[in-house]
Amino acid sequence: MARKNIPLHVGFIPDGNRRWALNRGMGKEDGYSFGIDPGLSLYEICREQGIVEASIYCFTQDNTKRPDAQKRAFTDASVAFAFEIARRGAALLVVGDETSAQFPEILKTFRIRRGSGMKVNLLVNYGWEWDLAGLKNGGLRSSDVSRLDLIVRWGGGRRLSGFLPVQSVYADFYIRDEFWPDFEPRHFDEALSWFKRQDRTFGG
Repeated sequence: MARKNIPLHVGFIPDGNRRWALNRGMGKEDGYSFGIDPGLSLYEICREQGIVEASIYCFTQDNTKRPDAQKRAFTDASVAFAFEIARRGAALLVVGDETSAQFPEILKTFRIRRGSGMKVNLLVNYGWEWDLAGLKNGGLRSSDVSRLDLIVRWGGGRRLSGFLPVQSVYADFYIRDEFWPDFEPRHFDEALSWFKRQDRTFGG
């Protein structure tokens, strides 16, 4: 649960990479690499703000239906980001179907949380149906991920897109219309200010 109106666990949906690239005359696949540096900036801001846990949507099982060039691009960006935040001391967990050929082999070591810093959960080749199917065997496949307090989405979409459906049940949802590669620190500052004004009664 959030303390002093600061969320303990924030989820991030960094959408709009392809539209950002198209607006600049690039191929759709070219936008993903421009999302890495904003992600690193956001990670550092979360640490400074005392956020205990962050979950970030990298790519879904549905995303892997996209053209090969896009799949390679978002996979490469996800791997690069994962290893850089691990290097910076994050307690990294990668959540996704590692039995699929779409899951990067090099990230399998992070299917168990590694590190002792701020908890970061990267959703890689993640699917909500895959996650919930774990209940047949006694628990969510994302059982090591705590309940979310706040979800911030870029790109203007007003939907969860299958993002951690169980952990999201009481999360407040904040939307930015800017595309993810245009991230600025004030976006998250404004999200936190907005969060402080919410009446979080959890139905009571």
